[in-house]
Amino acid sequence: MFVVALVPLVVGLVVGSVGVLGFLERLPRNRFGGVRTPATLRDDETFRVGNKVAGLPIAVAGAVGILGGGLALAITGTAATLVTAVLALVGMVVITGAGGVLGHRAAEAVPEPEPELPAGCKGCQCGGCAITKSVGANVAGVGGE
Repeated sequence: MFVVALVPLVVGLVVGSVGVLGFLERLPRNRFGGVRTPATLRDDETFRVGNKVAGLPIAVAGAVGILGGGLALAITGTAATLVTAVLALVGMVVITGAGGVLGHRAAEAVPEPEPELPAGCKGCQCGGCAITKSVGANVAGVGGE
């Protein structure tokens, strides 16, 4: 039963660390940790915003796991230890899921960045880029340009 009580404790430490790093905006975009949805993975800014919003609930979920695991270690009795460990894990999963939803919604609210202009149209103000897009013709060289 000692191992069963250690599971929420160890998982809580990992989840809590990810939550704190996300909240402090120190969690880099990666393959493994943080809120990983199509909205948050769009770019570095959306990943940062989504994980900042989700950071506090995820850190709380880690604290639930740590406290539940510690309590399960302190309790004597096989059934009580098992029930406490399972409740800690379930609570941690539910709170982490809610934090992930909040982070996803925050990342969706971040506006998409402006697209970069083509190499030949960087700030010339000739209107050729807009005309080319709307008409579909190449207007370079027309009218003395």
